[in-house]
Amino acid sequence: MTIEVHPVDASRWADLEELFGGSGGYDGCWCMFWRLPNKELNANGPEANRQALHDLVHTGAQVGLVAYVGGAPAGWCSTGPRPGYARIERTKALKPDDPTDPRIWSIPCFYVGKEHRGRGVARALLDAAVARAAEAGATMLEGYPVANPKGAGAALSTGTVDLFTAAGFTVGGDQPASGRRVVTRRAL
Repeated sequence: MTIEVHPVDASRWADLEELFGGSGGYDGCWCMFWRLPNKELNANGPEANRQALHDLVHTGAQVGLVAYVGGAPAGWCSTGPRPGYARIERTKALKPDDPTDPRIWSIPCFYVGKEHRGRGVARALLDAAVARAAEAGATMLEGYPVANPKGAGAALSTGTVDLFTAAGFTVGGDQPASGRRVVTRRAL
């Protein structure tokens, strides 16, 4: 199986809409969970979240990557400079010492279509995110995977520790007492 990965831009918006489907990915999020405070995210609803992501994509900002299998959209990962993800700074367990450093990029979210899960799409997206961040001059790339994936459900949208460590990331710093979400880092 060949997996192609490309940065999302306005020309790929329709592919992202097709991938996310009517549900907007996970629960109408349209991958805005990490970008918006809870109050705004919840007030938006799925259609406003879709429009917010649409607007970001159409500004030309680095918002993520889309994977294709057989020419059809199969997966997505949100990636870009960490300051674009307000929730990271607001999450006590993840709060960085330097939240505004644009040289540090984040990968807070993956979405892989059901028919493509378990087939290497997330790993292809992660590898492409590493290359994309390095190409853009990032010095560090972070992910926030679930440490204990059993029963995690939609929380798996951040990936697993095994996914990140297999791609050369290390688990860093003090980890949350819950053991659910950890910070992984890879120097570029």
